[in-house]
Amino acid sequence: MSDPDQPHDEAIRIRAHRLWLADGAPVGREDDYLERARELQGIEDNPDAGQLPNPMTVHHGEIPPAQPIEEAAIEDNLGEFPSRLTDEGDRRQTPMTRAAEKKWLKDDR
Repeated sequence: MSDPDQPHDEAIRIRAHRLWLADGAPVGREDDYLERARELQGIEDNPDAGQLPNPMTVHHGEIPPAQPIEEAAIEDNLGEFPSRLTDEGDRRQTPMTRAAEKKWLKDDR
């Protein structure tokens, strides 16, 4: 009984062997090249598999996207974030000696 995937598997093995030889036949890396050949064969067999249509252009904006699109202004908030023991602004951004820190904290209150 013959396997229907035999020509496909053989093509993958041949491609893997060619890739392996092209890289100088590194010892112990045959499985890496077999996996790479499987990926390349999959791309060749299904060239449009990774392309999804833009839902905004397909439905002319009638259907909102599945996930909300966040504003780029969110990136602007790069300030100091409070932790469990501090509030925002409790620490100086630059390092200082302990004596200078005590003076700074004393003056701040």
